[in-house]
Amino acid sequence: MVILDLVERIGTVADGATVTVPLDPADGALVAAWCARTGNELVDVVDGVATVRRGRGPDPFAELSPWQLPGTRLWMYTNFDCNLACDYCCVRSSPHARRRALGADRVRRLATEAAAAGVSELILTGGEPLLLPDIDDLVAACTAALPTTLLTNGMLFRGRRLDALRRMDPARLALQISLDSPEPEPHDRHRGRGTWQRAVDGIRLARAEGFRVRVAATLPPEQLHTLEPFHAFLDGLGIAREDQVIRPLARRGVAESGLELTVESLIPEVTVTAEGVYWHPVSADHDDQLVTRELFPLEAAIEEVRRRFAADRRRADAAAQWFPCA
Repeated sequence: MVILDLVERIGTVADGATVTVPLDPADGALVAAWCARTGNELVDVVDGVATVRRGRGPDPFAELSPWQLPGTRLWMYTNFDCNLACDYCCVRSSPHARRRALGADRVRRLATEAAAAGVSELILTGGEPLLLPDIDDLVAACTAALPTTLLTNGMLFRGRRLDALRRMDPARLALQISLDSPEPEPHDRHRGRGTWQRAVDGIRLARAEGFRVRVAATLPPEQLHTLEPFHAFLDGLGIAREDQVIRPLARRGVAESGLELTVESLIPEVTVTAEGVYWHPVSADHDDQLVTRELFPLEAAIEEVRRRFAADRRRADAAAQWFPCA
């Protein structure tokens, strides 16, 4: 009956328009097969109602750059504890946060499955990953599989941690170091006294050790129009323009202001923590952007992120109506 209902309704609308039909769970595969066979599109199924487009809608991924495609990069939160307590941390990291470590076994499996799933880059973040005693082993597991970036505040490059850094492969690993301003005060106000100078020293040391260094800054949105002095300062440190990552503050974690970021407003970047797979690294400590608690198989989690993103885009297209008044 559902197919007869669908045929009747789809015949009353123009190409590109959508219709809805009630759908029993047992009929989902039948409707999907009918759409594939007839050249129509199953947009989504929500609360027992299927939305079907007559013909095919636009490719939801067509407007994305290749590096923006969901699943191109895989983020891994190695841990959540940190030597700093930045007052806008999106995942509430601090010296008092639980470690919640992903662990070596899961990192190795994720790196292997990521390569098989078509991921092109791995990104290790925290917390502060250099707090982990086996961080060099985690990095080695990742760089053996794919080019990797390690996010750090750049302040722990000494003693055994400097030894660990020197065991990492500069040909396969980039370091992304946080620095929020070309002078100490704005950076130190949010991250702690003396942290600016230590971060700058860390950038210089990492470059001297032969690593490609990216610098990431978090700024209030109203400051994003006065960036040239910051760019000039980073140029002076030898940081290439394409490695100067300047982003607006997000109202997530402990941040009390900034951009409101939702699943609907974010292009997803698949992100794995010890608790599950999340839509984006900025929300990896927030259940509203949890995709699944199942980390494995990784390819299934990536496909679920892509499916949800495509469904969101198609729903938005379906909701937009031409309403002529003249």
